[in-house]
Amino acid sequence: MTILNRHAEQMTPFIVMEVLERATELEKQGHNIIHLEVGEPDFDMPICIAEAASQAQSEGLTHYTHSLGSLELREAIALFYLQEYGVKVSPDCIVVTSGSSPAILMALMAICNADDEVIISNPGYPCYRNFALACRATPVEVNVEAEDGFQYDIEKLKAAITTKTKAIFVNSPMNPSGTLVEDKVFEALAKLNIPILSDEIYHGLVYEGRARSILEFTDNAFVVNGFSKRFAMTGLRLGYLIAPKAYMRTLQILQQNLFICAPSTAQAAGIAALKKSKADIDNMLQVYNESRIYMIKRLRAIGFEIKTEPKGAFYVLADARKFTSDSYHFAFDVLENAHVGITPGVDFGSNGEGFIRFSYANSLENIVEGLNRIEKYLISD
Repeated sequence: MTILNRHAEQMTPFIVMEVLERATELEKQGHNIIHLEVGEPDFDMPICIAEAASQAQSEGLTHYTHSLGSLELREAIALFYLQEYGVKVSPDCIVVTSGSSPAILMALMAICNADDEVIISNPGYPCYRNFALACRATPVEVNVEAEDGFQYDIEKLKAAITTKTKAIFVNSPMNPSGTLVEDKVFEALAKLNIPILSDEIYHGLVYEGRARSILEFTDNAFVVNGFSKRFAMTGLRLGYLIAPKAYMRTLQILQQNLFICAPSTAQAAGIAALKKSKADIDNMLQVYNESRIYMIKRLRAIGFEIKTEPKGAFYVLADARKFTSDSYHFAFDVLENAHVGITPGVDFGSNGEGFIRFSYANSLENIVEGLNRIEKYLISD
């Protein structure tokens, strides 16, 4: 008899990965698949970053680093936050991680005891819920609406707070909607006297307005960030967590035991990313924006409704209720018949049902072809 941890049993699949896995199977069968499902940059990492990683390897910098990360990288991250947001961060309050996922996990492990509660938005990044469950905490969902720009309604959020609430997740630019959290929402969150876990992984990918760090509003916060999205370094698995000083020893012990340290060559690449890649990133941003503008216009022409246009990241969350009431089966039917990968809105929570997330982190040529196929599929359906 197989006995599973009850928290693990409550975890849900990451549906976008299941779409990707089925798409890969179809590709092995000879089908040409257009990928509009995954949030992975279509760019290779900038040459200056690749050269830094290669140089580190050739120089034998392939050993363990300090568990918190190399001091040079932590100093570069601190300088980046000073220049980007005007906030002072001590390198001693940064732990470099193997991607942003361990940063989220360790932050929750440091904050939560069994049966504590963590507030997340619905829709929102689906892994937040499962990270909370992994820490034996209870995820509490607060609905956010397209009509309101997918912003937290602070009164609804306050109603969800109990004596067990230990953290509130906020994600800006948001996955899946690409929207930016408004300043007034940040200001209200800062006044709640509850630790804010701010996922800032899509910072740097903003086309309208400016992404604000939670640290501009409060020090009672844990900031998750990394190099995967902005710098097209997904495979190098490099992220970081900025945390209040009082939690750092606990986080260091967690890092030492669970992960030891982040990859040393990736850390060298991260230093180059922060110091040398601005021109490359600016070029990526221009290309993404062209794709964003095209995708929004084309999706609307096909018949999808977009109540809130994305201002950052590389996603459009489109209302597909004109076409389906079951986003899961719709997404897989589009994959099987039109050979286009898309992400069902239900992957991001029950309040995402009826929506579809489209990623424009692909070439414009592929985006055009993918949307042509979807339009043909909808006409012939």
